[in-house]
Amino acid sequence: MGNRAVIVIDMINTYDHRDADRLIPSAEQAVPAVVRLIERAREHKVPVIYVNDNFGQWRSHHGELLETALSGPHADLVEPLKPDAESLFVVKARHSIFFETPLSYLLGQLGVDHIVLCGQVTEQCVLYSALDAHIRHLRVTVPDDAVAHIHADLAEAALRMMDRNMNVEIRGTDSIEF
Repeated sequence: MGNRAVIVIDMINTYDHRDADRLIPSAEQAVPAVVRLIERAREHKVPVIYVNDNFGQWRSHHGELLETALSGPHADLVEPLKPDAESLFVVKARHSIFFETPLSYLLGQLGVDHIVLCGQVTEQCVLYSALDAHIRHLRVTVPDDAVAHIHADLAEAALRMMDRNMNVEIRGTDSIEF
């Protein structure tokens, strides 16, 4: 099965960006599955790594990002899945979780060769991260009920591309074994 890690992408969010109104309904649907995935990973001592956009705040750290999101109007989407004391956190600036971040090094230190990607946005950050994981020879699983999208048709196409072109395992959260 390999050593796994769950990676939560961009869920610490204020939802005050362009297209947020299109993302929020999908995020509301995905949050319960993301929460279940995180809880199951923690129960099995699988690392949970939050990789989050810095929203252009180069002085930001994970505590500041979390506090800002929790004080915003969409705290209900953040509160249930906030990091615990054991969670790891990587701040990113672009779409891929790997682009100029220490994530590859961290995964190597943890001995992780299989990542489970959840979060948002399916047709952007999740897709680009899956591709970057694939070219790094990591196994990837994406629970299709634990990712949120802006455009449903593009998300569907992105999941098909991940499956067909990158050998990503697409399945429901509750069928993922740790």
